[in-house]
Amino acid sequence: MSTQGIFKGWLNKKAYGFIKIPDDSSDIFLHITHATNPLELSAGCQVEFEIDTSEKKRQAVNAKLIAPPHYPPLKDNGSSRVPYNNSHEQLQDSEQITDETLESEEIEELDTDAANNALLSEISRWKREAKSEDNTRYFWHVREVDQISQGEKCFVIGRKGSGKTAICEHFSALSSHDVFSEKLSFKNFPFNELYDHKNAKYTKPNQFITIWKYLIYSSICRLMLKDNSVDLEIREQLSKIYDDKAPLSRRIGRWVSKDFGFSLFGLSLKITRSEDTHEPTNWIKNVDYLEDLLLNHVSESKYYILFDELDEDYRDIVAEEQFEQYTALITSLFKAVQDIRSIFGGGGAKILPIVFLRDDIYDLVKDSDKNKWGDFRVDLNWDVEKIKRLIAFRISRAIDQDCKNILPFDAAWGRVFGARRIGVGSNRQKSKISTFEFICRSTLIRPRDFVLYLQNCAQHAIESNVQIGPTVVRYVDKAFSNYLRQELTDELFAILPDISNTFDTISQLRKWNFSIPEFEQAYQQRVEQGFIQERNVKFVLQILFLFSVIGNSPRGGRYVFRYQNREARLNYNERVVVHRGLFKALQIL
Repeated sequence: MSTQGIFKGWLNKKAYGFIKIPDDSSDIFLHITHATNPLELSAGCQVEFEIDTSEKKRQAVNAKLIAPPHYPPLKDNGSSRVPYNNSHEQLQDSEQITDETLESEEIEELDTDAANNALLSEISRWKREAKSEDNTRYFWHVREVDQISQGEKCFVIGRKGSGKTAICEHFSALSSHDVFSEKLSFKNFPFNELYDHKNAKYTKPNQFITIWKYLIYSSICRLMLKDNSVDLEIREQLSKIYDDKAPLSRRIGRWVSKDFGFSLFGLSLKITRSEDTHEPTNWIKNVDYLEDLLLNHVSESKYYILFDELDEDYRDIVAEEQFEQYTALITSLFKAVQDIRSIFGGGGAKILPIVFLRDDIYDLVKDSDKNKWGDFRVDLNWDVEKIKRLIAFRISRAIDQDCKNILPFDAAWGRVFGARRIGVGSNRQKSKISTFEFICRSTLIRPRDFVLYLQNCAQHAIESNVQIGPTVVRYVDKAFSNYLRQELTDELFAILPDISNTFDTISQLRKWNFSIPEFEQAYQQRVEQGFIQERNVKFVLQILFLFSVIGNSPRGGRYVFRYQNREARLNYNERVVVHRGLFKALQIL
């Protein structure tokens, strides 16, 4: 026969609690092993159970949740949340209970008194994509931002998830009487619009410099319409041809049209009083008109032109010709930005084009001028201490969106995860590490990894009505592993179209530490079976190492991954290890 009551909570660090039954002066003892799902039960929730008297004392069995604590309590002649120190009549002393102190990690999460639902709720709403995030609240102002804003750096290079888009969004949102910005996003952009507009006067890979300069100059003209320090007559003239709200792809099509060229030519005659009265024969001449116009009439305001999501066409490259065309386009962009910096760098004008690009794409660019770009490049590299400062900032802002005094990392982390440690290895009771260290081992030490991990932990804790602790972290670790595999698949597909089958090859080895000959043998079998087309296994290993899917395992119990050391190179004489974050997704553990 089923009975209902109010669960009073698990005793701190104990494997049992008590249930209050309305109109009954005695509480019912409940051992954790007799709860259907102990993680669902917290103080004040309504439970349904059966009473077992076979052990000469009443105890609850088959206890299950029927209503969480915030539901109206059952009538019990007073408060249902009875203090723990009300003694249980049937229990004479604690020695009658076996396994009194629970050694497993799970019981640590059953004490939910310290859970801050408002904080967990806010963290659960964090966004992995910076474009969707509340950047006013959560943007962390790193040193690199100051270098970019002062014009010292203009090439922002970093891996996916390292914060490029967050910085881009920050600059895109800037607006004041003397600061203007426009983001040129190439997400879902028809790149053929650019490929079709080469300047035949330039040799490869410089044939796209002119179209990039045209885009930048035209975007500056659009921003000048908002700048009250620009002469009113100039703004009125510019508004006749640049005051449009069309998407970027359509704007480019219009800007390179013959009719637009005539309009711009007429504008140039009016504004610059140019002595060149030859009508333009194509859009290339327009670049000269705009350059003269800006040199003579742009104000001393800051104009940021932001290039983001340039990897869109890179994902679809399947042929050598496409690759050469794409890398030429990117190379031309870097050279166009350099050229504009040299043209406008000496005067009062502050025209600041900024390029955000994935590091693996940047590495593919080969050009004699590439070394010179290093002076203007900023690399978004992260280490554990820098990630800690970012997390402390985000948690502090999650607690208070206007927070000025950021909590130290340990205090901030403790507000979400507490001080509990998580068992690792074959003996989890003796070998324990912090939850932060456990999560670190599953990530590539990127902001996006931690935002997603904490977001998922908060969501699961809310759904299960528990604090975030070891069990929640372990539960989320599997979902995170699947996310990391998919993230790497998206990142690698343009280079290794067989990446999914390559991951399957690692799965079939069924171990995380193996020799290169072992991998080569398994890989060759997949090639012979027709699952994989790429036959150069050493190339595949290099790419897997480059993206930290694998690392080296030299003697001494340490591992070498490229995400930890950018200068690391694959050593074919050492064993390799799979990144721990992929273990579950690859079914290694």
